[in-house]
Amino acid sequence: MLTCTFEDGGEGKLRHAVAQAVVVKNDQILLEKRAETLLEGGKWALPGGYVDHNETIEQAITREIREETGWEITNLKLLSIFDNPDRPNDAGRQNIAFNYACEATEQTGELDWEVSEIQWFNIADLPPPDTIAFDHYMVIQQYIADV
Repeated sequence: MLTCTFEDGGEGKLRHAVAQAVVVKNDQILLEKRAETLLEGGKWALPGGYVDHNETIEQAITREIREETGWEITNLKLLSIFDNPDRPNDAGRQNIAFNYACEATEQTGELDWEVSEIQWFNIADLPPPDTIAFDHYMVIQQYIADV
């Protein structure tokens, strides 16, 4: 939660905006394994993260994918928005998640500190749901239903 001061001088707690994406290439989905030090560490996840001040949501997801996995993307499309204040395992952050699908073009960078490894998975051979962080398995299932 973010604490903000409003125009009337009052303070309130607001929710975070995050962007995450199902990144595809050759009918496979890219997942990253979260570093052990992070919330849900050691689990597979979609690349993504917080939207920074002064950037659009699409700029944020493009940046997060590049930073975390080293991959460049194209054909970014909004899948859905998840605004469940009871999002599983997010330590009360109550993120509002903008879920995208996109295509990977080329890997130009390295993994960052948040990611211990990345792996491409066939859609029919995904890791078990309990090994996928947060609500990311639901996002993947939504993507599969839409294609």
